[in-house]
Amino acid sequence: MARRRFTATAVLVLCLALAGCGGGGGAATSAGSGGKVTLRFTWWGNADRAARTEQAVAAFEKANPDIDIQTSYSTYESYKQKLATQAAGGDVPDLIQLDYRQISQYAGSEILLDLGTRRKELPTEEMDAGLLKTGQVDGVQYALPMGVGTQAMAYDKAAWRKAGLATPKPGWTWDDWADALRRLKAAGYERPMTDPGSFEDWFEVWLRGQGKRLYGADGQTAFTAADLARFWSFTSKLRKEGLVSRAEDTTQMAGSVEDSPMGRKRAVAEFNWDAPSAGYEAIYGDRLALAPMPAGEDGTPGQYYKPSMLLGIAADSAHPREAARFIDFLLNSDKAAGILGVDRGTPVNDRQRKRVLPQVTGFQQQVAGLQESLQGKLKDPPAAPPRGDNGLQSTFQRDYDQVSFEQASPLEVAEDFLTEARTELRP
Repeated sequence: MARRRFTATAVLVLCLALAGCGGGGGAATSAGSGGKVTLRFTWWGNADRAARTEQAVAAFEKANPDIDIQTSYSTYESYKQKLATQAAGGDVPDLIQLDYRQISQYAGSEILLDLGTRRKELPTEEMDAGLLKTGQVDGVQYALPMGVGTQAMAYDKAAWRKAGLATPKPGWTWDDWADALRRLKAAGYERPMTDPGSFEDWFEVWLRGQGKRLYGADGQTAFTAADLARFWSFTSKLRKEGLVSRAEDTTQMAGSVEDSPMGRKRAVAEFNWDAPSAGYEAIYGDRLALAPMPAGEDGTPGQYYKPSMLLGIAADSAHPREAARFIDFLLNSDKAAGILGVDRGTPVNDRQRKRVLPQVTGFQQQVAGLQESLQGKLKDPPAAPPRGDNGLQSTFQRDYDQVSFEQASPLEVAEDFLTEARTELRP
């Protein structure tokens, strides 16, 4: 669906109605109306991100009247599935938003353009060299990070105060977190937290807090079935205590705030990434707050900074130069930085980050404040996950349904997951 000026609410309604704003045509889009170059840009996100993105696109088009950007977005799970289908059919959009876990899947498969061929249009001198590497595979730059983000717990401050709880600080542990949930329940909040057991991201944070890793240097899983079973046993115990969401609510999650227990006001706390947590603001207003993720028993943090998302160009785009100009605008210009703020994470451009962070307001101040509170406390991020991990995220969620609905024991399901992982991650 071609982009035109919609309100954030209208965009969201239309996207839901059209199953993610499906757009026709391949990446090699030729000229649009009036001889303009037309580029397709697709991403995942929420209504707040859509509104900011539309503003940034409009600003780019005003400065570049020869280019028209057609945009579409959906929830993460829908986006992930649609992009895989488009890639298989040779129909990827010109500009592709990618998660850290998708880079290995699409790089080196003649789907993404080597951005080294567009250095003239894509200056990266003001970006952190280590962060740039997260968009590389075998030394080739296939995508550029759009921002820096980290994992977080979004929560309702009013509920926290009612339960007499102090603001969570870096170093609080998983046991501290579980005790906080018990106090919230005692204060009248039944099932106060969304069950984190169905997401590989939160298992990785739990695992890293114990000094372990999700993947080894060989691209295979580096944890045991016993490790995963302990995590799932822990979350299952909390569910049986009435501290985390019911299986019926957890299984409905598809990667957006709107379909999550906290987004539907069936919980008052939920793990998410920092910038996307802005989606809760429309529901909770100034009661919304962010806290660091729980750490291991000795205070070892499991969370880490990573590219909040990356942006690449389709290898068969008919207009790679114009696509590169748009990426340069989003990542390096004052205008785009002022519009996007920290919606896609804190700016990756060092100059823009220093300029933007003191100016952000509302919930974006909390994103900036969380990252500032964690400076110097987090370990280095892991290498980009291997090819196959993207599919395993869905497998992880599907397998946890068996645990949460008590169809099999945590250990049985963990063993099955690792068996499938070995097949999925086979070189």
